Amino acid sequence: MGSDTIPFDEASAEALLMRFLAVDGVTGHEAAIAAEVSASLVEVGVPPSMIKYDEAHKRIPLPTETGNLIATMPGTRPGPRLLFSTHLDTVPLCAGAKPKREGDRIINEAAGAALGGDNRTGCAVLVAMVETLLKHNLPHPPITLLFTVREESGLHGARELDPDDLGGAAMGFNVDAQVPANLVIGAVGQVNWQAEIHGKASHAGVAPEKGISSTLVASIALAETHKNGWFGKIDRAEGKGTSNPGIFEGKPGASAGDATNVVTDYVHVVGEARSFDENFAVQIAAAYEAAFETGRLAVADLDGNHANVKFTAKPSYPPFQLPEDSPAVDRAKRAAETLGLSAMTLHSNGGLDANWLVRHGVPAVTIGAGQHEIHTVNEFVDLPQYFDGCRLAIALATLND
Repeated sequence: MGSDTIPFDEASAEALLMRFLAVDGVTGHEAAIAAEVSASLVEVGVPPSMIKYDEAHKRIPLPTETGNLIATMPGTRPGPRLLFSTHLDTVPLCAGAKPKREGDRIINEAAGAALGGDNRTGCAVLVAMVETLLKHNLPHPPITLLFTVREESGLHGARELDPDDLGGAAMGFNVDAQVPANLVIGAVGQVNWQAEIHGKASHAGVAPEKGISSTLVASIALAETHKNGWFGKIDRAEGKGTSNPGIFEGKPGASAGDATNVVTDYVHVVGEARSFDENFAVQIAAAYEAAFETGRLAVADLDGNHANVKFTAKPSYPPFQLPEDSPAVDRAKRAAETLGLSAMTLHSNGGLDANWLVRHGVPAVTIGAGQHEIHTVNEFVDLPQYFDGCRLAIALATLND
């Protein structure tokens, strides 16, 4: 079966994409786009009784307007339940996007803003898939649709999901990538860490020796991680990964130090550690903790007093890696082949909702739908790839087991 044998309406799929791209829904503020997606599902034939919101937002430690949007569809033939997922939210840079078609691309007319193809493409793919299944009475097993919140700010919606709401899905297909048949079957895990350094202020010109510089403590600590191979790209005998101290600040909303003539008494450093090995990501964070202790002991005032360092580390999301011969990967490969697409398996250095779906017991492959230059003002959607993403989702839903 080639792509020309799937009864797929490109014009309708494009209209869905343009409709969703025009709705704001930055992370934490997904109510409007969730309502739009829910309405579109009803319009294509999903009974309202099969659509609900969960209460994940009540468990997310950040203000979030609504829970995850979930829809269930009975099968028209026997088979294991399939999960199709994507996320509702966009990054803040996408606020005010105005989509416009230009040739085979959807671009943004609004200056200084990103488009939101990440992940309005995923939302549109799932609705277009359902529209096609119902309009043409295509046989399919039971299906669950999941539209998560706060993916862009920490995969929170997927993390706080109740697995029971997925209806016992045997495998999943997450739409959140670029090239449709580039199948993401593994991704790194991440540990978030932070260090609060409480030093002691003194006049930097009159009596610097009476102060304890938090800036110096932090600088020595970061230099220590670099010297010992724990900074940036990490390739050690113990494992491989990455790390980054991304925020170096003072008190909330303030710079680290507010005058050149005062020894800095407080610095807050926030960073991350990533690895495909969950334990090694924890080890990277532990190396930062040890380095901050080294920095603390290296700096003292005239009386030998040292800064106080509070270091905390917390897993953000777990890594995962699906076997090449797992049923979900096999189904994705076969579906791509029916469309004449060349499937390739990849691993991601960034987190995906699939990280948590796998941890919740649903092996999930991430497929693409034409999103490019995401999180930038140059973002665009490649329409032929988007259409192939829609066709791949339909093929996944209708493929014989």
